[in-house]
Formats: sequence, C-alpha cells, structure tokens
Amino acid sequence: MTARVAHLFRHPIKAIGREEVTEVDLIAGQTLPGDRRFAVAHEAAKLEDGAWNRCVNFIRGASSPQLMAVTLRSDGDLLHLSHPDRPDLTINPATDGPALVDWVAPLVAEGRAAPTHLVPAPADRGLTDTSAPTISLASLASHDHVAAKAAHPFQIHRWRCNIFLDGPAPWEEFDWVGKTLKLGEAEARVEKRIDRCMATTVNTDTGQRDVPTLDILKDLGHQDFSVALIVTKGGRLRTGDEVTLL
Repeated sequence: MTARVAHLFRHPIKAIGREEVTEVDLIAGQTLPGDRRFAVAHEAAKLEDGAWNRCVNFIRGASSPQLMAVTLRSDGDLLHLSHPDRPDLTINPATDGPALVDWVAPLVAEGRAAPTHLVPAPADRGLTDTSAPTISLASLASHDHVAAKAAHPFQIHRWRCNIFLDGPAPWEEFDWVGKTLKLGEAEARVEKRIDRCMATTVNTDTGQRDVPTLDILKDLGHQDFSVALIVTKGGRLRTGDEVTLL
C-alpha cells in the first residue's frame, strides 16, 4: 500500500464549518488537536457536564442541512464564520457562545429543537460522534467512486473527515480495520468503519440536499465511508507525509 496525506481538516465547532491545516501534532489516545472543541446544544439536550456526550444532544447537519454550508477560518483564539445566507461572524468560542447561538439559530431547520448554548469538549478529547477518542481517515479514491455516481457536485466536505489519503484503491481502507498505520511520525490503530447519515446528502456550497448519498452507498453493499483511528503513538503529521501499514 502506497499512500500520502492529501488533506488535513479540523472542525473546531461540531457540525459548523471546517478548516484545512497543513500539519498537526497527534497525541496518543486523543482526537485531532483543535477538532470538535465545542458543540451547540439544543433545548432537548440531556448533557453530562464535563464529559463526552452523544451527537443527538447537539445541532447537526443531518437534521439541519443549512449548517453544512458554513465555512470557517481561525485566527488564534478567534473564529471567522461565513454562510451564504448569514452575515459574517467573528467570535472567540470560549467567551462568545451566545453570539454564535444567535447566528446559527436561523440555520436550524423548522421543527427542530432550538439551539441554546455552546458546550466545551472535555480537556482530553473533542466531541466526535464516537464514544472513543477517534480520528476519521478516508480515501480520495473512495470519495471519487461515490462522486462519479452523483448527479451534482459532490464535495469532500460532505464527509467531515479529518484525514484524506491519495494513493489507495477505492475502499481499500476497509481492509485495514484491526491493523496499525504509520502516519508521518505518528501511529494509529484502525478501529472500525464509519457508517454515514443524511448530512452527506447536503451540498456544502448551498446547504441543500441534492445527492442520495446513502442510496449510492447501499448500492455498493454498505452504508459506510472512512474509518475511525485511535492514535497509539504521538507525533507530527503533515500534508504530503507517507502513510504505511505496519
């Protein structure tokens, strides 16, 4: 297997925006640094303070597709957010939670629980969808396989993955479950395949559902895209680094 890191993404606020970076320092047993450090809880949430909480407690692109069209850029402690239908917003999420809640409220779908407050992640991990502190890894070839069956532009941001690889054959990453990868200076165990939800049907430029992604995946015999990793040895990972099976 020959592969290289094509893209690295982090999502500072769960379900709201994404940011491409060129390098990260992976830490054993932790999620990608800076990823899902905050999430917006809704009025029906049942939260355990200071702990990991399930995604159903937060606003999500699966149920409010307009959230998928948010773009984000960080500048130190500040986050700059944009959306086609909202004025630009600059916040420090550690102190400006109410401003963010007011900004995203019109993007939450009618009939869905209203956003109430910003929730910080536990100190040692991000608020990923998995109860374990995982990092998501995908193959560009697998993405292209799905995109070829879509009738509309099919952006890689629909998957909200952390790492995209160039080089492996389509779906080759599924064969790595239970194995260990060397990623730049770091190492990680491939834990499982990741099943997908309705968020992937949304065009990340417009916030509109336009591709039956789940039907495409089911026609391929599954509803999965990407794999979940647990970092077993920390180290720096850069765009362009080689990824190998150990």
